[in-house]
Amino acid sequence: MPEPTVPTVLAVDPVDTVGYFESYSVVGLLALIGVLFVAVAFGAGRLLRPVVPTPEKLLTYECGVDPVGEGWAHTQVRYYVYAFLYVIFAVDSIFLFPWATVFAAPGYGATTLVEMFIFLGFLAVGLLYAYKKGVLTWT
Repeated sequence: MPEPTVPTVLAVDPVDTVGYFESYSVVGLLALIGVLFVAVAFGAGRLLRPVVPTPEKLLTYECGVDPVGEGWAHTQVRYYVYAFLYVIFAVDSIFLFPWATVFAAPGYGATTLVEMFIFLGFLAVGLLYAYKKGVLTWT
């Protein structure tokens, strides 16, 4: 009677590490090419530019007017608040475009309408808060 054979088990790695790292090597190669491209561009610019320093070129440029006084200027904080409000509402208005396309799709009308009114309500509360705090007054 023949002896029973024991099946041999092959050692198989459950994770294909070669394919895994191969995808990262492509990303790394592209990053290296990008860094080299920027380095070559900056190096070529440094080698090809004319270098003729004159006293006029070393002056601080103020829109064609000769600089007067110190180099430090005070900037009021309200300009940053206006810029921040602009960024908030610009991003929110960009959010309205995908909403309009989903709203046009069949079956999403009432749900997206309610969600957008909730979203616009939050924006209105934020704008009302900024108005009550006096942020929007230009004085």
